[in-house]
Amino acid sequence: MPHGAEQRRCEGNLITVDKESVVWLEDVGIKDVAYVGGKNASLGEMIRSLAADGVRVPGGFALTAAAYRTYIAENDMAPRLEQILATKDSAGTNWRSIGNQVRELILAGEFPPETTTQIRSFYRELAVRTGHEDPAVAVRSSATAEDLPDASFAGQQETFLNVRGEEQLLDACRRCYASLFTDRAISYREIMKYGHLDVALSVGVQLMVRSDLGAAGVMFSLDTESGFPRAAVLSANWGLGETVVLGMVNPDKYVVFKPLLGMPAFSPVIEKLLGSKGCKLVYSSDGGAGTRMVDTTDAERTSFCLNDDEILQLGRWAVQVENHYGRPMDMEWAKDGMSGELFIVQARPETVQARKSGTVMSTHRLTEEGRLLVEGAAVGDSIASGIACVIKSAADIGNFVDGAVLVAEQTDPDWVPVMKRAKAIVTDKGGATSHAAIVSRELGITAVVGTTDATKVVVDGQSITVSCADGDTGHVYEGLLASAQDDVDLGELPVTRTSVMLNLASPSSAFKWWRLPAKGIGLARMEFVINDMVQVHPMALAYPERVTDPADRAKIKELTRGFADSSDYFVQTLARGLAKLAAPFHPAPVVVRFSDFKTNEYAHLIGGSVFEGEESNPMIGFRGASRYYDPHYRAGFDLECRAILRLRNQCGFMNVIVMVPFCRTLAEADRVLAVMAENGLVRGQDGLKVYMMCEIPSNVILAPKFAAKFDGFSIGSNDLTQLVLGVDRDSAILAPLFDEQDEAVKTMISQAIAGAHAAGIRIGICGQAPSNHPEFAQFVVAEGIDSISLNPDSFLRTVPVIAAAEAAQKQNPIAAAKSSRF
Repeated sequence: MPHGAEQRRCEGNLITVDKESVVWLEDVGIKDVAYVGGKNASLGEMIRSLAADGVRVPGGFALTAAAYRTYIAENDMAPRLEQILATKDSAGTNWRSIGNQVRELILAGEFPPETTTQIRSFYRELAVRTGHEDPAVAVRSSATAEDLPDASFAGQQETFLNVRGEEQLLDACRRCYASLFTDRAISYREIMKYGHLDVALSVGVQLMVRSDLGAAGVMFSLDTESGFPRAAVLSANWGLGETVVLGMVNPDKYVVFKPLLGMPAFSPVIEKLLGSKGCKLVYSSDGGAGTRMVDTTDAERTSFCLNDDEILQLGRWAVQVENHYGRPMDMEWAKDGMSGELFIVQARPETVQARKSGTVMSTHRLTEEGRLLVEGAAVGDSIASGIACVIKSAADIGNFVDGAVLVAEQTDPDWVPVMKRAKAIVTDKGGATSHAAIVSRELGITAVVGTTDATKVVVDGQSITVSCADGDTGHVYEGLLASAQDDVDLGELPVTRTSVMLNLASPSSAFKWWRLPAKGIGLARMEFVINDMVQVHPMALAYPERVTDPADRAKIKELTRGFADSSDYFVQTLARGLAKLAAPFHPAPVVVRFSDFKTNEYAHLIGGSVFEGEESNPMIGFRGASRYYDPHYRAGFDLECRAILRLRNQCGFMNVIVMVPFCRTLAEADRVLAVMAENGLVRGQDGLKVYMMCEIPSNVILAPKFAAKFDGFSIGSNDLTQLVLGVDRDSAILAPLFDEQDEAVKTMISQAIAGAHAAGIRIGICGQAPSNHPEFAQFVVAEGIDSISLNPDSFLRTVPVIAAAEAAQKQNPIAAAKSSRF
């Protein structure tokens, strides 16, 4: 028996197997990248190390890198390969011609007889293991420089699905070898500075999961845009997973909060967005090998691919895989439509966020406004402007102008050479975890994907600005808009005694701020989540039959598809939106204010005009606490309470504190607390704290009595200013009189702080004043405020001001005494 070989029994016969040519996946691990490539090494590692812990990975075998090199040597291809590759020009404009020549050369070769015998033998044994003649396999390329921590090489080589029979398998393996020299693979190696002949190819032969009858997609063990490490992000489509990987559909999106996954009582799915999922990849119609693309059904488009239990299972596996490898991971998963079982079919290191600094935070912002053209999923957090180059077909790639903004239906891996030359990228199709998005991140290119109709709305040659500075949602604006970038070393921020918290309203941008050393969320505005995510008036969802406008009824039907009923849509959507706000700083406190729309603002929600009357002065009208127990809104408030109950008890965010706004009287406080209790939100039960906005003069005057009913106050300086000075803060004429730093307003704030501390409860401030005026922040620190909640964009500049105020306070005995009261 030759060196490096062993005897194995296959189909009852004792055969000699060259371990350097074909190996079982379970016989290799992560240390064997040079032997079987990153993809196959990772599969073997998971089978060997994680299968016992319940992570299911389909088995199979691999052709080693040695088999590839033997193939090249036995067919005497090396000299010709070097000759062809040497013809590349400096600009790389002839890559396509070079790729065609190399692929033709490789496809014309033949496997050595020994390798052919081994491939056939392993495939036959796979048939014995599965009990199926000619089992369906996925034949995947696995480059030996692939899936390293500094480069993903994701999708650069080919994968062939539903391959059946020995002859098809041999042909697919040969085609994998040729795919080492696709245009995109050549281009990518040039970008990453890998030598073309330094990379060898292993081929993975993996049992197919019948996701053609189920679903499949991509999963990251961190948020790919912000780098937030405590979230797992999944994309899903019906059928085989290539549609998600290649960005051919707008998939479902699910986000799981990882720290709460280990608690069986909780279901921490904090985002669940229904994708349009227009098509799916399935097996060939004749029952044979190969695949075909078909349209999804109406039922599939309006249904989620995974239920919560399945999402949570995949989330737990993401944690297991990440913990095993000790780094964030990029995975592909599949659900077998016959057995219902879930599988991880690939795992590789995440390569973009891993390279970023953990202490330096860069933020981007537009400094002028423009007309919004389209929006979609943001890739990255930067801003780029340029002339649009609309490419509607791959046949027209040659028309792309260097430095333009590429606007295309989708940017699959074949477009990498063009993507590299683009200022920014905008696509009609694809999700935030699609291959196109992954490559855009690696190249550091601003991209907005899944806009639906960018190629129709954006005009070729038009000046546009692509902005990903607002969180998950990316925007494309008309014109070349000015922008700015701010870089701050978080390690240099001073530590403060005062708890410095954040005001947050948009779930889509919540993860953007996770690196800030905030002590929690001092104000999460529920009405913003209702406006941006729910979009429908709560009463219109509680009583949909009362909505008579056909357009509104149609919109409500569209928004609530996939949910048991309209009320369930409100509760789940609001709870998950608030959960996403609560996640970045968990387990620090998160203060969620019940909705504080004014009647005119409520009326603008879908279906809202039916339920809202017209008021002459909504600012001091039917708002805040007065709505919650009133029959005109009580059913809507019940839904708000149900959402909070779900957020705490089901999603698991027990750190959430609820806050009642605009509570005018003590009797009103009692009525609101009673309604909350009827809905299961009992102050003190399961640690629930209830705060009150201190924003009406009566709240300050009767602070000790209000303090007996609530666990804390939060000063709303905007409303307090308008009510102390008698200035409508919506009035442009009176704007010069609106001043939070007026002596009367500051006197009321001083009294409020003193009153809260005398009653033994905490008090913070969440109004606009500390964010806008550094001297105001100094004032409340001197008065002994317990917490200051700032807008994210003012956090970095205001923390040093607070620290300086605290330092000065130490020199003032009276101020120091104030700060030590609580």
